Amino acid sequence: MSLIVLVASGFAYIVVRELGGIGGSNAILSGPSIGTQNILLMGIESRRYWNGDILPSSILDQLHAGSAAAVAGGVGGNDTNTLILIHIPAGGRKAVGFSIPRDDWVQFADTVGPEQQGKIDQAYGVSLTYREQQIKASDPSISQDQLAVLGNEAGQAAAVATVEQLTGVHIDHFAAVNLYGFYELAKVLGGVEVCLRHAVHDKNSGANFHAGYQHLDASQALAFVRQRDGLPNGDLDRTHRQQAFLDSVMHELHADGVLDDLTKVQALITVAKQYVITDAGWNLLDFAAQMRDLTSANLVFHTLPIEGYQTIDGQDANLVNPAYIRQIVHAAFAATTARSSAGPQRAAAQGKKATVDVLNGGETAGLARRISTALVRTGYEAGEVGNADLRIGTSVLYGAGASASASKIGAMFGVIAVPAAAVRPGHVEILLGTSTIFPASLVTSAAASSPRPSPGSVIPTSGPQGGAVSAQNGVPCVN
Repeated sequence: MSLIVLVASGFAYIVVRELGGIGGSNAILSGPSIGTQNILLMGIESRRYWNGDILPSSILDQLHAGSAAAVAGGVGGNDTNTLILIHIPAGGRKAVGFSIPRDDWVQFADTVGPEQQGKIDQAYGVSLTYREQQIKASDPSISQDQLAVLGNEAGQAAAVATVEQLTGVHIDHFAAVNLYGFYELAKVLGGVEVCLRHAVHDKNSGANFHAGYQHLDASQALAFVRQRDGLPNGDLDRTHRQQAFLDSVMHELHADGVLDDLTKVQALITVAKQYVITDAGWNLLDFAAQMRDLTSANLVFHTLPIEGYQTIDGQDANLVNPAYIRQIVHAAFAATTARSSAGPQRAAAQGKKATVDVLNGGETAGLARRISTALVRTGYEAGEVGNADLRIGTSVLYGAGASASASKIGAMFGVIAVPAAAVRPGHVEILLGTSTIFPASLVTSAAASSPRPSPGSVIPTSGPQGGAVSAQNGVPCVN
């Protein structure tokens, strides 16, 4: 729904200036808003408003989301039951997305608290919960609204960093929506056309649909994308439902003239201001202009593959191969991006480059790891990633034999690299400070240096995750 709002806004410049009111989170350092970029879409399973208040029983009933008492007891939580990583090349005419199954068992990244592994959908809620506990312990008088903002930002940072760690790509922006926000946005759209291969009846989600093409209202649309019980491949089929929903709505936005209806587009943006959260550095005006030409025909969805199923710590989980996942994600993103200017950079990357240690002396959690990941993608060797004493500016130091690499890295941060006897030979040490920002040139270089597709990086078309969701007349048929 977040993506739909952003695409829709690109066609209605009379209201696009209002995009500045859509929620800005300080969870991550934002990348570029035009040109090649990676975006993470998050659907939060929470049965609450963004400020933490439980939804009224009348709304919970419409959402088939349980009782208020059940929610107070922990039902729903803050799991990211939808995670879709989308790669958009410069120009915005094509895009490729990967749904990340919620039960994939992974190591968390930048997550607050003692739980550092689990299902990927849990990283958000784990970090939110422990961060709020820390804050309340240090400041009992903090308002609920402010507590919720800081807790959700911790969850967003953890979800982004964990997806980055699993896929090996840097995320420039994110957009998040909760259950009630999805429902309200679907109401503005007037529902959606879907196609099912088989009839389904599921009391848990409220899904009760016949086989074939049909139009669903907002409540039914939510049930459609939430159902997992009774489907042949459970959660993996649910990811296909979510992909089909996006395909179908984007088709309707174009085919049914929704984008020419300024009243409806205005309503979409009004709802988005209340229910969609994005990173604060995302210039949605620039992004919307780039996305004008994207249609459902040029947006291809895949689902990340799994190796099998297993019970881990008492939980049903998907076993995954992170190395294989990184291969296919990089290959798919590279195939979608124009690479005409990448030749010289790739050739340069073949030479021996220094080992880079990145130490964070600033206050932005996860910045050292993100910079290290981007440098490795441009050909540098991964070194130590950790923390340093608090400092303001950025320094680049180097040991014997690493002056050439250090000079290039220093230029990325706008500083002059200096030799240091304490730095090991062949190493460059980056000391980040509170004023450090993620270098734009490093984002570009990392994207250009993504590996070429290899025989082992072919996206699978069989297995429980299935192949790409393909549209027929703009409405894909799914389980």
